[in-house]
Amino acid sequence: MARRLIMDVDTGTDDAVALMFAALHPDLELIGVTTVNGNVPLAATTDNTLRVLDWIGCSGIPVHPGLARPIVRTDFPSARHFDPGGEDDPHGTALDIPEPSSRAQDQGAVEYLIETLRGAAEPVTLVAVGPLSNIAAALALDPELTGRVDEVVIMGGGHATANVTASAEFNIWADPEAAAMVLAAGFPKLTVVTLDATHRAVITRDACRELAGLGTPAGTAADRFIGRRIDAYSGGTGDGAAPVHDVVCTAYLVRPDVVRTSPLPVAVETVGTATVGRTVIDTRPGTPEPANAHVALDANAELLSGLLTDTFARTL
Repeated sequence: MARRLIMDVDTGTDDAVALMFAALHPDLELIGVTTVNGNVPLAATTDNTLRVLDWIGCSGIPVHPGLARPIVRTDFPSARHFDPGGEDDPHGTALDIPEPSSRAQDQGAVEYLIETLRGAAEPVTLVAVGPLSNIAAALALDPELTGRVDEVVIMGGGHATANVTASAEFNIWADPEAAAMVLAAGFPKLTVVTLDATHRAVITRDACRELAGLGTPAGTAADRFIGRRIDAYSGGTGDGAAPVHDVVCTAYLVRPDVVRTSPLPVAVETVGTATVGRTVIDTRPGTPEPANAHVALDANAELLSGLLTDTFARTL
């Protein structure tokens, strides 16, 4: 049977690729999507999510808008390091595919998560590839939801690698209190795919050309979205490669060997001018701290690229 999952997204380019993978892979059943403030404001993440699902013929998957700000703070800890929509932004405020004809659900993300997980006959997988505000808010209202989820897969954090600051990865930094809450919630299985792993699984310009050559909606869109990422990472210099962080999480669900994980203790720094949002991953041998997550610090780029090609050759 296909693995049932809900994706929590702040849809920019890498979320879009992850969404298409989850919707198209035969071993996955994407039952719903929740959106959150992140790469771009909530209205844009929701619009982008609808664009992606409409584009690949999956407009029947419900999309529920979520939190427009962090759970504690009134905004991000500090200003972004890039201008949303600018040339150095790997996402773009609106994805370069047609506007959606479908619309978001009236029910909000937090209410949807609680209702769906409470009513599920079998546990559901949560894949969270944006700030963790929606998940934390749902847990605050119903802490017993942890028992209704078989696994939470998070794209976030880093050990030796950061992006939005010298210490922090964006998704964790954007709502550090939410991330700390989710990591401490006691889910039966929590997998954290870090920047260390995603930067080892870059997608090349040649791989994009192969995706475009599929001639499918997903292949065409993936070429476009990943190409934008390569342009942003390389300064538009032509050939190159870029990480497509979020799709590593959905690929992991069908091929766990796309990453290499270890059980490790992970904490989130919620204070500190230079360290807010930092994930403190304890890799010391014999550490006295109990492991609370399976942490991916490495990934297989060749395997990921092949999975994208095989999956995006499909149409619905």
